[in-house]
Amino acid sequence: MVKLAAKCILAGDSAVGKSALAQMFRNDGAHFQKNYTLTTGVELLVKTVPIPEMSDSVELFLFDSAGKELFSEMLEKLWEQPNALCIIYDVTNEQSFSNCAKWLEKLRARTPGIHLPGVLVGNKTDLIGRRVVEQSRAQEWAEIHGLEYCETSVVSVFFFLHLY
Repeated sequence: MVKLAAKCILAGDSAVGKSALAQMFRNDGAHFQKNYTLTTGVELLVKTVPIPEMSDSVELFLFDSAGKELFSEMLEKLWEQPNALCIIYDVTNEQSFSNCAKWLEKLRARTPGIHLPGVLVGNKTDLIGRRVVEQSRAQEWAEIHGLEYCETSVVSVFFFLHLY
């Protein structure tokens, strides 16, 4: 059995749901925290993820980064040598989507000349009536920048998992 390690940086504006997504992932949806405090700097979460159809696993180190510009200098050192990135925005907040370019640029500056795999995540899809960023637009942006794309709602995932 081989145990690999990978460092994944979660980035995006404040209040887009980075911490909620990270916690939901780490706990396999078992717990939904209703209130979060502002992340200052970086919160490290670790989860061992089995590789399907193999006996190997990846110890995934998730660096849940603060979204305030105030903490950006502190993040520079902590963001060194990532293996993957996850940029998260709020589908009800146009500015959080526009700022994805800034987050991507900062992350890719940490690995010049290396293709850094990643995903763009649109969060808070449960707020249907407040949506301002269309899925097709975000999908196109992700493709242009070499990222995978998905949408989710931490709230909906939690309730779905606990209904069934």
